[in-house]
Amino acid sequence: MNKLLVALCVISALSIAAHAGEKGKEKNKGEGKRPEMTAGQKAFQKELTEKYDANKDGKLDKEERAKISEEDKAKMKSLRPKKAE
Repeated sequence: MNKLLVALCVISALSIAAHAGEKGKEKNKGEGKRPEMTAGQKAFQKELTEKYDANKDGKLDKEERAKISEEDKAKMKSLRPKKAE
C-alpha cells in the first residue's frame, strides 16, 4: 500500500511539473522571433552581401561585418521597424 501511495505521489508531481513547463512555453510563444523582413530590407541585405562578401560564400562572417561602413550601418538602422511601446 505504501509503495502504491509513493508511486501516485511521484506521478502526480511529475504531471504537475510537466504541465507547468508547457504553460511556460505558451507564455513565451513568439518572443525572440524576428519580424519578417520587408522588400526594402531584403534588397538592402542583398546589396550589403554583394558589397562586403569577400569570400563570396553568400554570407557575411564576423570579419566582413566589421568592415561595413558607418554610412551603411546608419542606413541599416533606419530600415529597422520602430518598436511599439
